[in-house]
Amino acid sequence: MPDAQPAHGTCQLRRVALSGLLGTAVEFYDFLVYGTVAALVFGDLFFPEADSSVGTIAAFGTFAAGYVARPLGGIVFGHFGDRLGRKSMMLLTMVLMGAGSFLIGCLPTYDTIGVWAPVLLVLLRVVQGIAIGGEWGGATLMVAEHAGERPRGLWTSFTQLGAPLGTVLSTAVVTLVSTLPDDQFRAWGWRVPFLLSLVLLGAGLYIRLKVEESPLFTAARREKTTARMPLLDVLRKPRSVLLAACVGIGPFTAQSLMTSFMISYAVDSGYSRSQVLTGVTVASCTALVVMPLASILSDRVGRRPVVLTGALLSAATAFPVFALADSGRPGLLILACVIGHGIAQSTMYGPLGALLTEMFGTRVRYTGASLGYQTATLLGAGFSPLIASSLLASYDTSAPVALLLTAGAAVTALTVWRIRETSGTTLAAEPAQVRPTEGVPS
Repeated sequence: MPDAQPAHGTCQLRRVALSGLLGTAVEFYDFLVYGTVAALVFGDLFFPEADSSVGTIAAFGTFAAGYVARPLGGIVFGHFGDRLGRKSMMLLTMVLMGAGSFLIGCLPTYDTIGVWAPVLLVLLRVVQGIAIGGEWGGATLMVAEHAGERPRGLWTSFTQLGAPLGTVLSTAVVTLVSTLPDDQFRAWGWRVPFLLSLVLLGAGLYIRLKVEESPLFTAARREKTTARMPLLDVLRKPRSVLLAACVGIGPFTAQSLMTSFMISYAVDSGYSRSQVLTGVTVASCTALVVMPLASILSDRVGRRPVVLTGALLSAATAFPVFALADSGRPGLLILACVIGHGIAQSTMYGPLGALLTEMFGTRVRYTGASLGYQTATLLGAGFSPLIASSLLASYDTSAPVALLLTAGAAVTALTVWRIRETSGTTLAAEPAQVRPTEGVPS
């Protein structure tokens, strides 16, 4: 029976990885369904008294509200995840995410309950944001901590793959219901993708109930080395959180601009819904291949060079990507989505899970990784569609939006240049703090 324990460990790791994949898929399905439907009809349904551009900005404002709540969720669930355990927090965040999405699908519109419609919409977005703020950190570090010294880039990439998988599922469902006549889509069709989130929720909960607690957290609790106030421990040395947040700004800016914003922008530019959603779907399918390849490569050559390559590629292709989108040709629009999202963004995002979990010790890993990641989502993804829509309304050209995409990638590139490689980090070591690269002045 000498191989029984390793085999059990590998089986449990696969289960944890699948759990992380489904959790992140639910997260991105919920948020991207909202972003897609907001781009298509929410301006009219929940903000009917505003003109078209203002209604779109208001709809993306509620999109940003969910992101504003994410750091709070990272703090709350991170605290209890570091104190009480990872598994229970993962179950709770998934229930809140799925329930929030389902309730949005049941929400009356402005014509039915007036101003309460946008108020309740924002409230549900905040609940979703708080839940999602704790979801990624728990799912990713559970995979990393179960993996131990096995290739963490490869295993944590399953959690990262939930992003394009959720995008594919959301765009497929929205594409299907958007074939309805316009009056039916506005009347009830837009609700279907939100209501279907219960299917993903059920599958995710089934898997997560079978997952065992993190072995590193179990050991820390047994040895009574868990932190009493994880947030205070993290903030005493805030450098790691700041670096983690800045590393994530580039991939999240690209993700938001190349999905939610691109849908709204391309439809307003004259493309049909189906053409735009096809572009996003093809790009997401490309990401399903690029992300694991980038993550595997990061196990071999390091996280820094892979993420840096993605950031430089995103910056270099920002203006060409929007030029392709402005061409008016559906094939070139698909190519723009593939380059900007499927390749450049995915190369940055794939190794991010391993990189951020390796930046913190076990005592504060849930809090630290979640806070860094969710701050990045707020700054990179939360406000990008809102800023981009405002820039487009002011300048009537995509050039400032391309510049915004370039700026996000530049932040990631400069930050990656400032940190040391983490791929050789032993997760059980305490403390795990990321320092500036050797030879680079502090």
